[in-house]
Amino acid sequence: MGLNDPQWGRKKGNSGPPDLDQLWRNFNKKLNNLFKRKGGGGNGSGGGEGPGGGSPKRYAGSVGLLAGLLLLLWISSGFYIVNEGQRGVVLRFGKYVETTQAGLRWHLPYPVETVEAVNVSQVRTVEIGYRNNVRSKVLKESLILTDDENIVDIQFAVQYILKDPEAFLFNNREPENAVLQAAETAIREVIGKSKMDFVLYEGREQVAAKATQLMQSILDRYEIGIAISKVTMQNAQPPEQVQAAFDDAVKAGQDRERQKNEGQAYANDVIPRAKGNAARLLEEAEGYKQRVVASSEGDASRFKQVLVEYNKAPVVTRDRLYLDMMQQVLSSTSKILVDQKGGNNLLYLPLDKLIQTSGSSSPSTLTPDVLPPAASEVVPDAARTREAFRGRERETR
Repeated sequence: MGLNDPQWGRKKGNSGPPDLDQLWRNFNKKLNNLFKRKGGGGNGSGGGEGPGGGSPKRYAGSVGLLAGLLLLLWISSGFYIVNEGQRGVVLRFGKYVETTQAGLRWHLPYPVETVEAVNVSQVRTVEIGYRNNVRSKVLKESLILTDDENIVDIQFAVQYILKDPEAFLFNNREPENAVLQAAETAIREVIGKSKMDFVLYEGREQVAAKATQLMQSILDRYEIGIAISKVTMQNAQPPEQVQAAFDDAVKAGQDRERQKNEGQAYANDVIPRAKGNAARLLEEAEGYKQRVVASSEGDASRFKQVLVEYNKAPVVTRDRLYLDMMQQVLSSTSKILVDQKGGNNLLYLPLDKLIQTSGSSSPSTLTPDVLPPAASEVVPDAARTREAFRGRERETR
């Protein structure tokens, strides 16, 4: 049996591999039927028919048509669509060629050129200190030393977008890992220069802002093509091992603030009142000063006038001054002295009780019904005294 025998390689009861010529003839037949052509062997007019019954010209036309179809399909495979928010990075044999915008585009088909679609509008997230959930902590990332030598347990997330697809694809082998390392480096530097209370309480926003700036500067030096959009502090607290002691310290701080507020409230109540009293005392002192000065000036003016009268009549003026002084001195006492003819001074005690009962300041205000019997002796003596005083005035004149 020859090698070209269609039955070569076949055994009875066992079918061997198919004949390649037969497969080729079947393929041409199906292709001719597809384009409405008659195929197969027969008594054709062409003298060059082979044993397979097909014409060489027809075989050549079928192969050319098939090659054209394949070429057309290969060229059409170069069309691609770039969606909105994406960029198409064209590579020619693995080398960067261009970056295309959104829309229908064409490139040289595979394997000459390939396209990688990069989403530049997607907000990507990197988690530092935890994974997927704040409770699933990564302690080697979350425990950070502060400036006052305390340890804080902090978790935060970094959100970023792509600003340069070419740099993102080719300048760094693992860009997401680079972002994570840059974020961890930045946050450790910022917290390492801050106090623990500042990080845990009032300084969270400042820490996030400083970390964002430092992180962006690090990534710009790497030329990784990433823009940091936001850094979110998920959690910041002391380590679990010292949480109880830290709670006590926080309570003590709160008590201190409460006492400070109470002291400030007391000061706000006392200080204005003390200032008011001081101002009142100053005003009273100023009024006393003006009163004393005015009284002194009045006394000086009165003394000058008395001096003029004294120079005119010394004796009369001296007696008058004596009587005025005695009246002024004795008017403030509750004791009454009665001058009798015998020259003995009589102290009459019940008169002061009567004065206090009547509310009078001098015995002259008492009515005749209230005066005691002994007061009748005072009136003639007082009358004689006045008459003698008037006689002395007339003699002096």
